Amino acid sequence: QVQLVESGGGLVQAGGSLRLSCAASGRRISSYAMGWFRQAQGNEREFVAAISWSGGTTNYADSVKGRFAITRDNAKNTVTLQMNSLKPEDTAVYYCAAGSGVRLKNINEYTNWGQGAQVTVSS
Repeated sequence: QVQLVESGGGLVQAGGSLRLSCAASGRRISSYAMGWFRQAQGNEREFVAAISWSGGTTNYADSVKGRFAITRDNAKNTVTLQMNSLKPEDTAVYYCAAGSGVRLKNINEYTNWGQGAQVTVSS
């Protein structure tokens, strides 16, 4: 099992930026695909971004493409989500996840989850 802890959430004005970090412990993440998902109040958890174990492949939800960037540092056992040009509709709890599958956008491929970090974007 790999334990995941998110940090970096907070309150930001529309148009601003935030950087979420996910620190892993217990196992190396180098063999895992890593993803970010979010859940707004009253909504289902949805895919945001994912990166393959090597970092060679990234996927993004259409709603964040061009604004968010996912990166990973396997040596430091961390994953980062840089969020720019934030919009009020990006407000949600953001979750880091690790999985062994290849369908990066599929929530069911992820078996390890962090506790979540709140991101609030004011208009």
